[in-house]
Amino acid sequence: MVVAAGSSVAKLNLRKGKGSSYNVMSGGDNSDGDLSIVSNNSDSECCSSSMVEVERGPSCVSFTTFNILAPIYKRIDPKNQSLRESEFRYSWLSRNECILNSLLAESSSIMCLQEFWVGNEELVHMYEEKLGDAGYHLFKLARTNNRGDGLLTAIHKKYLHVVNYRELFLNDFGDRVAQLLHVQSIAPVSQNQMGSLHQEFLIVNTHLLFPHNSSLCIVRLHQVHQILEQVELFQKENKLKPMPIILCGDWNGSKKGHVYKFLRSQGFVSSYDSYADSHKWVSHRNHRGNICGVDFIWLCNPNQPRKPLKTSWAEAVFSILKYQLRKASLSEDGAFTFLKGDNCADAVTYLSFHEALRQVKLVDVPNGLCIQQFQDLWNQADVDGNGVIDFEEFKQKIWNSTCPEPVLESFNGCMEDVNATNEHETIGFKVKKAMLFPREVERGHWPEEYSLSDHARLTAVFSPAKMRCHGSQNYS
Repeated sequence: MVVAAGSSVAKLNLRKGKGSSYNVMSGGDNSDGDLSIVSNNSDSECCSSSMVEVERGPSCVSFTTFNILAPIYKRIDPKNQSLRESEFRYSWLSRNECILNSLLAESSSIMCLQEFWVGNEELVHMYEEKLGDAGYHLFKLARTNNRGDGLLTAIHKKYLHVVNYRELFLNDFGDRVAQLLHVQSIAPVSQNQMGSLHQEFLIVNTHLLFPHNSSLCIVRLHQVHQILEQVELFQKENKLKPMPIILCGDWNGSKKGHVYKFLRSQGFVSSYDSYADSHKWVSHRNHRGNICGVDFIWLCNPNQPRKPLKTSWAEAVFSILKYQLRKASLSEDGAFTFLKGDNCADAVTYLSFHEALRQVKLVDVPNGLCIQQFQDLWNQADVDGNGVIDFEEFKQKIWNSTCPEPVLESFNGCMEDVNATNEHETIGFKVKKAMLFPREVERGHWPEEYSLSDHARLTAVFSPAKMRCHGSQNYS
């Protein structure tokens, strides 16, 4: 079964290529006569599984996130950037068959795919058929404005039951979307006086905007803020008990970015960073030829302390503001003077603050802060509510403001295995294993022969753990 948004998508008309510097052939298995680029996907790529050696255990849940590079975006000729793989049926078909084989070899409990080519019926049918036959329940969601690609989330019906599903439309100029699922384990993971306990968790699959320039930092931050806001709303509307939240996808940003720090401040931990060497790995070679780590499986356990979402968001924006001020070589005193503007008083007024943010292109620009966001920011900075930001408030909220990152060592704190005798209020997760494929990317190297995608595949295995979770979550 496949759940999709909106009406059925029209099939793209594949046109013949006009030739390139690549080896082009016709005929053979390509009976429809389309010209095709010879696929160079190796058998090892098609069948490899990065987690085959892991003893998962019956109660473990495995997650795979993979940006599979939609054929409409895959460039195939450096001398002709407009030529895309979607014009060569044999090439995209062969590559996606290999992707499917690798996913089926992995056989994760949950698969989260990005850049899924929802606009091509033949490719969609192939994924529906193969994953469906393997026992997966599929949910697909196209990006808005007929972008052609979207998200695909597959849940293995043998192990997990989908309690609820919601589609999130971010309605930004990047036409980004997200999928939110409430999932429960089929088999109980523990027993207590009330009976069998089943693992429950929320999972999000998404693909954030690529940071084409620094002005998009605010947009990307807003995308994550919207997603977390919707997760909180979903929990409140459905009166859900505390449970783990897992965010999967292509975040199009590294560990040095504002989005990463924002999620850390909200209690999320990168599963791979918590398990392996967090300094070397990469997961993407972008269209500029740069390699970086952008694919994440984030985990937030129900016992993890979390600031109010609006507070974390403001701290992240203040961090962006401080970065812009320091980029202009301003000291602490110089930055405060800049924010004051022409104001004679030793304080920042509402108007001077707005003007300063306009000059650093955070407001009154396309994709900048809206009026309400600016007001929220001002309310956070004006601690005593007297209508101005004095020097102490400036230092506290802007210049010295940070998004605190909980240390990784605290990630598995306050946990016990589910087989322990003590009973706890809820069940969370701890990371049992996390691996990237191809394995070379774990050491910071991108193998030239790898051709399944311009992203590596990330898989994490979580085992259930009882949590000392005191009190109930407050969504007010």
